[in-house]
Amino acid sequence: MSKTKGRVTLPSESNFLEETKEMLDRWGADALRDSDGTKLDDDIKSLDAKIYTTYFVARGHNEFAKQHMDECQQMLLMSKHNLATGDTLSIDFLDGYYREQVVADYVHDPKKWWEIIDRTTGGVVPASDWEVDQENDLVTIKNAKPFHEYTVSFFVYAIWDPTQMYNHITNDWGDKPHEIPFDVRQPNSGAFAKDYLKQWLIDNPSTDVVRFTTFFYHFTLVFNADAKEKFVDWFGYGATVSIKALEEFEEEYGYALRPEDIVDNGYYNSTFRVPTKAYRDYMDFIQRFVATKAKELVDLTHEAGREAMMFLGDNWIGTEPYGPYFESIGLDAVVGSVGGGATLRLISDIPGVKYTEGRFLPYFFPDTFYEGNDPCIEAVDNWLSARRALMRNPVDRIGYGGYLSLAYKFPKFVDYIEKVTDEFRLIYDNVKGKKPYCGLKVGILNSWGKIRSWQPYMVAHALWYKQTYSYFGILESLSGAAVDVQFLSFDDIRENGVPADIDVIINAGDAGTAFSGGEEWLDEKLTTTIREWVYNGGGFLGVGDPTAVHHGGRFFQLADIMGVDKELGFTLSTDKYFKTALDAHFITEDRISDFDFGESKHDIYALSANTEIIEYSNNEVHMASNRYGKGRGVYISGLPYSYENTRLLMRAMFYAAGKEDQYHIWYADNLNCEVNAYPESGKYAILNNSNETQTTNFYDGDGNCESITLEPCEILWR
Repeated sequence: MSKTKGRVTLPSESNFLEETKEMLDRWGADALRDSDGTKLDDDIKSLDAKIYTTYFVARGHNEFAKQHMDECQQMLLMSKHNLATGDTLSIDFLDGYYREQVVADYVHDPKKWWEIIDRTTGGVVPASDWEVDQENDLVTIKNAKPFHEYTVSFFVYAIWDPTQMYNHITNDWGDKPHEIPFDVRQPNSGAFAKDYLKQWLIDNPSTDVVRFTTFFYHFTLVFNADAKEKFVDWFGYGATVSIKALEEFEEEYGYALRPEDIVDNGYYNSTFRVPTKAYRDYMDFIQRFVATKAKELVDLTHEAGREAMMFLGDNWIGTEPYGPYFESIGLDAVVGSVGGGATLRLISDIPGVKYTEGRFLPYFFPDTFYEGNDPCIEAVDNWLSARRALMRNPVDRIGYGGYLSLAYKFPKFVDYIEKVTDEFRLIYDNVKGKKPYCGLKVGILNSWGKIRSWQPYMVAHALWYKQTYSYFGILESLSGAAVDVQFLSFDDIRENGVPADIDVIINAGDAGTAFSGGEEWLDEKLTTTIREWVYNGGGFLGVGDPTAVHHGGRFFQLADIMGVDKELGFTLSTDKYFKTALDAHFITEDRISDFDFGESKHDIYALSANTEIIEYSNNEVHMASNRYGKGRGVYISGLPYSYENTRLLMRAMFYAAGKEDQYHIWYADNLNCEVNAYPESGKYAILNNSNETQTTNFYDGDGNCESITLEPCEILWR
C-alpha cells in the first residue's frame, strides 16, 4: 500500500473499474485521464479522483471536417530534386510522400502560390514555363536547362492528423477513421471550435480538467510513401502555413512570403537553422494568433468552472511556453512528456501556470508492453535521468499514458512505479519552492535564447525520439547539476551585453547551425562584447564548432579566447609545434576512464605555447584551456551525456569561471553520486544515480568530508 497520496495521474479505460481502484490506491493517484484510443466510462468517472479528459480542438471531428474539406490544414512541401536531361522535365512532386496524409491543393491557383526552382542556379522558373497535370499530380517544365536540378514547392491539404496516424499504425487500429485536421483560421472552423467546446463542456459535467491536446497546429511531421516518418521537427511551423495565413501575413507586415521562405531548400527552417528575419516574423505572427484564439477556448473552460491544461506536444506549435505571448493564454497547467532531465526542466521551469505535470515513460502501448519484454528497464532509466532534474526544480505532478490494462499485466512494473510515485512525493515535499544551492550561473548562447529554454539540440521530443545528438548531453548534464542556467540569444548580447551575474558562457554546436551561430559571429559588436567580458574575468566554454564561421583567417571567431582553432586545409603549410598535453589539469583531476567525445570534432590545433592542451591524440586537440586577461576559455571537441562527462563539464565550467576553490562545496567524489542542498530549509540530499550500491566521499557546505554508502538508487536526506 502506498504510504502517501496525491500528485499522480493515472491513465484508465472503460470496463476496467476494479483494477483502476487498485492502481489508484497502490500508486496514490488522485487523478484519472483518458488517452488517444481510450475512454473513461461512468463508473470510472465516479471514482474519488479528479477527471482529466483529452480534448482535441482541431482533429477528431470528422463529421464537421468532411463538410469543410476546403478548410483542412495546409502545408508547403518541396519535391525531390529532379534532374533535367533535356529541355522538358516532368516531376511527380508527391513522389516520396504518403498520399493518405496529404493531397495537392488545386483549390488555389498553383501558378500564383507554387514555386519551381532551378536548384543549380537558385533561380525561380517563370510560371509561363511550367504546367500542372492535376489528374496525375505532375508538373512539367519547358525550357528546362539540361543537367540542372529542379524542385517544386507546392501546397497540400493535410487529410490525416500525424499523431493519430502514428498511434493508428502502432496499435493496428484497422478501419478506425482517419482524423482530419482543420484550420481554425478559416471562418467555419474557427466558429466550430468555439461552439463545439461550449456544448462539450455542458455534455461532460464530470470532467474537472480539460486537457487540450494541444490547440491548433501540429509540429511538422510528414510521412513517406511507406507510412514512416519522412521529416519531423518538434519545433516546426510547417502545419501552420496556409494560403489564408500568407495573405493575412502580407496584409499585416507589408511584404509577401515566398514559398522558399517556408521550404528553405528542403530544410523547412528546422530549429538547427539560423532563423531568417522572414521566419522570425512568421513565427511571431503565428504565436500571436494562436495565443489569441487559445485564450478564447481557455476562457470558455474557466466560465464552465473547469481547469484548462495544455499538453506540450502534438498540436503545440505557436504556444511557445517561453515566448512573449504564452502567459496571456491564461492556462492553469501544462503537461508534457518526460524523456530525461532536460525535458523535465523544459516543463517544470515554465512560467505563468499554476502547476506543471510530467508524463513519464514508458507509454503503455504494445510496442513496449508485450510478452517477453521488461518495461522496467525503460522505466528505471527514465526515472533516474529525470530525478536529477526533479531535485533542482520539480514538476508539480507526474503521470503516465496509454492502456492501463496493458501495464497491469506486468506486476514487476506495477511494483516499481509504486516506489517511484512515493519517492516523487517525498522529493516534492522537500524541494518545491526551495532555492537549491548553485555554485555557478551558466549562460547557454545561441540564436534562439530564452524562447528555446531547455530545448536546444532536440531532434524531436521525448516519446517521439530519443536524443542522439551529442550536444544535447550538455543540457542533460546541466538539468540536474548544482548550477543556475539562463538561455541567451546573440541579440541579447548585442543589445544588452553579458548579464552581470553570469559566470560562464557556453556556445556549442555544429558549424553553421543556430546553436553554434554561423554568420552571427561576423558581427563585430557580438565578438568584441564577449572578448571584453572574458578579458575582465568571465569564462567561456566552447564545444564542437563554437563561434565557427570562416573569416579573417580564423574558423573559430573566438579562437583567441579558447586557444585553439580548426584546420580547414588552408594552413597546412603552417607548422604547428604545440602538441604536448599537460600531465595533469584541474578539469580532468578525477578522471577514471577513457574520454568520450562522442561525434567529436577533428583537426583542432593549439594556437600557441600558452594554450593548455588537456587531451591530445590522433594528431589533434580534443580538450584545451587558455588564459585570456583575467578570464579563461575552455574548448572540448564533443560531450555526449554520461555521469563522467557531467563531472567533466562541471569541472570545465568551474575552471573557466576561475572558481576552482569553490568546487568541493556540496560535492560527492563518486561519479554516480550527486549532492543537492537547500539552504532555506537547512536540508540536503545525496543521490545515488545508479542501480548499484555506491560509496562516496561527501563534502558539505563547509568543505568537511565523510564517507557515505548508498543503496541502489537511494536518496539520503539530511
